[in-house]
Amino acid sequence: MHTALTKKLGIEHPIIQGGMQWIGRAELVAAVSNAGALGTLTALTQPTPEALRDEIARLRTMTDRPFAVNLTFLPTLKPVPYEAYRDVIIDCGVKIVETAGNNPAAHMPALKAAGITVIHKCTTARHALKAQHIGVDMVSIDGFECAGHTGEEDIPGLILIPSAVAKLSIPVIASGGFSDGKGLVAALALGAEGINMGTRFMCTQESPAHLNIKQAIVDNAETDTALILRSLRNSSRVARTQLAQSILDMEKSGASIEEIGPKVSGAKGRRVYEEGDIEGGIWTVGMVQGLIHDIPTCAVLVRRIVDEAEAIIEQRLMALTGRSTV
Repeated sequence: MHTALTKKLGIEHPIIQGGMQWIGRAELVAAVSNAGALGTLTALTQPTPEALRDEIARLRTMTDRPFAVNLTFLPTLKPVPYEAYRDVIIDCGVKIVETAGNNPAAHMPALKAAGITVIHKCTTARHALKAQHIGVDMVSIDGFECAGHTGEEDIPGLILIPSAVAKLSIPVIASGGFSDGKGLVAALALGAEGINMGTRFMCTQESPAHLNIKQAIVDNAETDTALILRSLRNSSRVARTQLAQSILDMEKSGASIEEIGPKVSGAKGRRVYEEGDIEGGIWTVGMVQGLIHDIPTCAVLVRRIVDEAEAIIEQRLMALTGRSTV
């Protein structure tokens, strides 16, 4: 299955593993890339730019396939040396970068001068147009179903994806709510050139997430997520836990960011993934968990998605037209 995405990135299948804080490490990224999709290393999972350099080197001992590095620009209590992380990415000869969060315009000259393909993740068609204007090569459009930061406009993928496709002249990648071949076919039908998956790849054998987290995803339904931090206009979709409910209660009572902040600490979220205590911190997950029923290897997952998508196109959809594929 070849699209503008596979041709531009040099991959076999139009599937991307999106950047995920604490999850996008070398083992998962290599497994995804070796399966013919695009694995994405998460820069800020590494504590320092030099640690990122070491992780990129470690990744290259595991795969010779294309991979990306995610660099997410978000407001933080502690300043992040974004330029230093960016420069390590360039120095290491990385060819694909996924940006997310705030506008990456300040970093585009350096990234483009290095010949890097830039994919920007955004949650509205308006932001996608801005990204195209500053020179990104592709956009990954995140529907309201997604894990983590959903934006504040609550537009689901069924509307957001074709809206973005209609407005843009660069390739669009569908993100948020994808886990299988049916989703891939739907994304292609909506005009996207492929799909970006986070939660589905988090629930694989090679994912560094604790087995307790993976099993929770398998056990949970699509209704088992919560949108926190809406009152602060920093909406984030997370697992519906007792801790998440306590944050929702605090927001209803008018709590400030200073009061809520300690409960949403990134360090606590990291321990959730490492130690498996689902109430130990806030952890992001998409509504798509309701469609996830197993914990396969990345190779099995990617092959299954592609085979299912091709079967739907060649058999069911062609049969509906009354025309034979023979």
